[in-house]
Amino acid sequence: MSTTSQKHRNFVSEPMADKPVTALAGIGDRLGHSLMEQGYDKAYVVLGQFLLLRKDTELFCYWLKDVTAANSMQADDCAQCLKEWCDAFL
Repeated sequence: MSTTSQKHRNFVSEPMADKPVTALAGIGDRLGHSLMEQGYDKAYVVLGQFLLLRKDTELFCYWLKDVTAANSMQADDCAQCLKEWCDAFL
């Protein structure tokens, strides 16, 4: 059984509002900085990319690894976080 981090649970438990990109599970300071440099400064902007990829977690992971050099675990944590948030709020 997969376990989720406290950061993941906190993110999916409430509306996204204006949270920074680093509020996403799997996104720390280094990846957050990389995303911000490319214009993905808020969690909702990354959510937009996730939605553009039709909530396909595999495609999203490929995208995130490509734009930030995230490892597989970081990309999967972020994708699952966004997927669960979408399931709860969309």
